This record gives sequence, structure tokens and C-alpha cells, in this order.
Amino acid sequence: MSNGTENGIIPNKIEEYFNLKDMPHIVKALDRHQKIQPNILHAIGNTPLVKLSKIPKEEGIQCEMYAKCEFLNPGGSVKDRIAYRMVLDAENKGKLVPGKSVIIEPTSGNTGIGLALAAAVRGYRCIIVLPEKMSDEKVNTLLALGAEIVRTPTEAASSDPDSNIMVAHRLSKEIPNAVVLDQYNNPCNPLAHYDGTAEEILWSLDDDVDMVVMGAGTSGTVSGVAHKIKERCPNCIVVGVDPQGSILAHPNDLNQSDVQFYEVEGIGYDFLPRTLDRTVVDQWVKCDDKGSLRMARRLIKDEGLLCGGSSGSAMWGAIQAARALKPGQKCVVLLPDSIRNYMTKFISDQWMEARDFKVAHPNDKLWWWNKEVTESLTQPAERISQQSTVMEALEKLQKTQAPVLTIVNDKGSIVGVFTADHARRRLANLAGSTAEELSKFTIKKYYKVDLQTKPTYGQVSRLLDIAPFVVVVDSESPVGVIMAADLLLHTATEKIQLNGK
Repeated sequence: MSNGTENGIIPNKIEEYFNLKDMPHIVKALDRHQKIQPNILHAIGNTPLVKLSKIPKEEGIQCEMYAKCEFLNPGGSVKDRIAYRMVLDAENKGKLVPGKSVIIEPTSGNTGIGLALAAAVRGYRCIIVLPEKMSDEKVNTLLALGAEIVRTPTEAASSDPDSNIMVAHRLSKEIPNAVVLDQYNNPCNPLAHYDGTAEEILWSLDDDVDMVVMGAGTSGTVSGVAHKIKERCPNCIVVGVDPQGSILAHPNDLNQSDVQFYEVEGIGYDFLPRTLDRTVVDQWVKCDDKGSLRMARRLIKDEGLLCGGSSGSAMWGAIQAARALKPGQKCVVLLPDSIRNYMTKFISDQWMEARDFKVAHPNDKLWWWNKEVTESLTQPAERISQQSTVMEALEKLQKTQAPVLTIVNDKGSIVGVFTADHARRRLANLAGSTAEELSKFTIKKYYKVDLQTKPTYGQVSRLLDIAPFVVVVDSESPVGVIMAADLLLHTATEKIQLNGK
């Protein structure tokens, strides 16, 4: 006889509701802060301090390690603190007038998001100027908040007219009622951390802190936190973490690294911001992309902290510095921003594999996976000189029906690629013009494999999971382009030939 539960069928009967009163309960003390916030800006700060367990143990760290979870701020980063503080200060001084003033800011993205958040709530037009390397997630978040975006070349030095800093200041002179709050020189940057972040750390640990580790960008965080903590814990060691390719740790040794570009966003600069006080930093740790981004993945997987790449830099640096501490001592590492901004970057295994930050995903079930890429797999690389015009590039695309043009310099080395879709988006969405230089239409961030490193079909397949094409080069010389159809048809043809044998 059936009981009515066979085949997953639920009995047509109303069951008595749970007796919640008699069930086990976990009761937490109520937060006695203000129950209702007047707007989201009042929710900035008071981020949790969380004890770390797995990673310190695996690394043989003896001291207690704590993470200051700044990625839990409303805008997703520590920069919410300084953005709100700068806006309030400017309003109090009459520099910003709601409904009239225009906020313009050069940023790596997070300060821009904080300012766009404040602008949305308090009624300002907001223009954010940021380098091209910054993630699409940051851009889309800014656009959703109502901000306007201006992109600048990643490789442009801070003093270059095309840098985000110089472009922002130029725009401020062209646009009526524009104000650059200037996080690099604004005392409200370190003040926000002196009054807020540092006080929270000291309160959480009862004024007993032996080491605090922070990444350095504008350096308002490290300067502000350090000044306050050293007032109450004079023996606390302040550690600044700076990426290879930045001069913040060694400003007098400009040749300390041959790195010209690094993937981690939001830390490091090629100049010294006024908001950096190097006298309060006791130690500097230099980090690289691989160590930083791998550590960020570990923080997510092993500690459950949904943080970003610069958090990995800070944690990697903290592990190096905290080895000197003893049992019972306390080290705080500040995790600046969240996973949200990097879903298509270091959170992607394929993205990590493409940069050799992660071992390529194996697939021994596919006979072709480990087969070495040769020129025969590619479509020929249609080249065009970087001195060409946009119209010449468009005409060559139409004539050759090539999906991609490789742009080369006078030495024949690839400097970027040109595609119809990217050109269309610039013309349609960024008010571009075919009269502009080709460099304005050049894609500099694209996926490629080098025949010198003996790439495999599997590597190319992984890249095609996240990109419409893969460029094949021999050293710096373009060889060809691989599309998904090329790989599919090539492997199918080879399989037929193998079966024929």
C-alpha cells in the first residue's frame, strides 16, 4: 500500500507547524547602534574585525591574525570612508553645492564608486576618470550609480597629459562648477582613517595591537591608521605593502624593478601622494601579481572572505611580516575591497591561467588537449601599421573579412588589435570619431599565446571560454588568430584523419 510519498510526491495534507520555542536557539547580543540609518552613507564604517585561522596555521604563523573587513562597506571598499569624508568637508566649506556642483575625480575605481555613491545620495553630477586596466565590473557599478566615465591609457605616467590625473584636472577647468576633491592631496583621506578605521581597530583589540599591515595606494589608509595607532600603541609595527612596479616603498630608487605593468588594482603609484607619510611606516614589503592574486583566492576559499586582489597583496605581505611575531601577539591586516569588482578577472580560472598565475586546467579525456599549437591552427594575421587611419583599418577589415587586425609598429611587433565590434562600441557609446588616431581604437588588453612557450590546444580552448579570439605570436611578431570555429574544425578534421588511419 502506498504511503503517498513514493516518486517524490508530497502528501496532500497540512502538517502541524514547527514548535520554534522548543528548538535549539543561538541568541546574539543586539547591536545597540542606531536601528535605522537615514541613508546608505551612514552605514559606512564599523566593519568587522575577523580572526583568521586556516591560512596563518598553514603558513606557520605563531601570532594571532585578524582581518579588518573593509570590503563590507556599502560601496564595497575602504574608499567609501574617504569619499564621504571629502564630500562632507567640501560641503561644509562651500566648495560643493548639491544640485549645482560637478564632482570629478581621477581614481583606480574604488574612490570613484564611493564618490558616485555619495553623489547619488546627495545630488551631484559625477565624472570618474580611470585607467583602462580597471575592471569592467567597476565601470558598470559606476554607470549604475549614475556616474559618467572617462577612460585613460594604463601606461600613461601620472605626469602625462593623457593620465587619469591630468585628464581630470583638465576637465575640471572646462566644465562649469566642477570640483576635483583630489584624494592624493586631500587631508580628509588620512583623517577618515585616523578618526574611523584606526579607532575601530583599537576598540576591537582593547588598544593592544602589535602589527598592522596595509596596502599602499594613495596611502591615506596607511598614514591615517598608523598615526592614530602609534599614539596609543607606540610599539606597534606598521607595515606597508607595495607592488613591484611602484615607487612608494623605494622612492629614491626608481630602478628598483623592471616591472612596467601590474594586474592588481588600487595599490602602488609612480609618484608620491601628499597623503603618504613614510615616517610612520616601519617596514615595506614588495609584492607581485602571482603571490597577491593567489593569496586573494586563498582568502576566499579558506577563510570565506569575499575580497579583491589588493586584499591578497596585503595578506601576502602580512604573512611575510608576521613571521617575526610571537605567540600571543596580534597582527591586523586590512582587506580593502570586495570580490564584486573582479568576477571576470582573478576570480576566473581561465584569466589566472592565461597569465601563468595558476596551473592550466587538465583534461586528459580529450585526445587533443595537450597537442601543441602550430601556425596551421590559425587564421593568418592580417596586419596594419599603427600609423594607419581608422578608415584604413575599417576598409581592410571589409576587404579581407578578417575577424581581427593585428596592429604592428615599425619593427613588426604587435602593439594591439583592431576589431569591428570594438570600433562600433567606441563610435556608438563613447562618441568616438573615425577622424581620431588609430590608437584610440586599439585594443591593448587581449588574449594571446606565444609559440615560443609551446602552448597547447587546451590552453587555447580555456582562453576561448572567456574571449572571442586568441592571438598567436612568435615572440612579439603576430602569427595568426584563433577563433572557436578554427579550433573546433581543426580538431574534428584531425579526428577524421586519425580514424581513417
